[in-house]
Amino acid sequence: MGAVAASPSAPAPGPDGEPTVARAMWRLFEPLHAVVYFADEAAAAFGEAGLKGFWMGYFAGRAAPMGAVGPAVVEATFFSFHPARVARALPDAWAFAPPEHVLAARLAGAERALGRVLGGVEASALARAAELARAAVEDLATGGRPLGAANAALPWPDTPLGALWQAATVLREHRGDGHVAALVAAGLDGRQALVSMAATGVVPRPLLQAARGWDDAQWEAAAGALVDRGWIRADGTATDAGAAARAEIEAVTDRLAASPWERLGAAATEELGALLLPWATAVAGSGVVPVPNPIGLPPPA
Repeated sequence: MGAVAASPSAPAPGPDGEPTVARAMWRLFEPLHAVVYFADEAAAAFGEAGLKGFWMGYFAGRAAPMGAVGPAVVEATFFSFHPARVARALPDAWAFAPPEHVLAARLAGAERALGRVLGGVEASALARAAELARAAVEDLATGGRPLGAANAALPWPDTPLGALWQAATVLREHRGDGHVAALVAAGLDGRQALVSMAATGVVPRPLLQAARGWDDAQWEAAAGALVDRGWIRADGTATDAGAAARAEIEAVTDRLAASPWERLGAAATEELGALLLPWATAVAGSGVVPVPNPIGLPPPA
């Protein structure tokens, strides 16, 4: 996996110290997907569809593949948001724009943003990347993965750029569903997941706390539970046990995200990684996806 290993951020090691293909590929496809959360073009497209403000666009845009769901479904599947933040956006969003309009808006916004950032990409390279990424997710097993399944069930866009973005979206939500399963299996709720992430230094506490809507008292209550468990210290930093537990969660996430690349095969995965590398670098260099960010997507090495 030479091209993957040379990705803009070096792949994180697995439990045996070797880089994981699933983590390396995430760092290549996630920047393409994530423009839909941060790019001006995406915000404009949601506004044109009738949605009001950033958070309504975010929650409706990400939830729309599941239909006109209510706050409880989003709280469960997105996992780490304060219920009040979700409830301010849903179900009201569906009165402004039904899911099918929201889906059209998010695709249009993502395509416009990627078209601007990747304007010079050769059409043949884009078509090949879309072909490979689509092959990685078509007929992918999605049992127990609600967001992955909902996105995988959508019709494919008729442009290579749209198809590549949708494939990246299926991959990230499939991986994200697995990550939530790993967190739950480790005995964490959404708040504790955030606190333990901040404790490792991956994302600063103020950024995570503000992005997910928890106040200081709520954050400290979750931190107290992790202090009692021996995962973090009173100053909010991770203990050795806590750091090891988070590393295992990430390793489980990688194992649960391996199937697309096993299905695609090593050679095709290598080829796709080589195609995505300069595009992920271009997104990172454009500043469209900020660093640091609540996703935990790192800057280029």
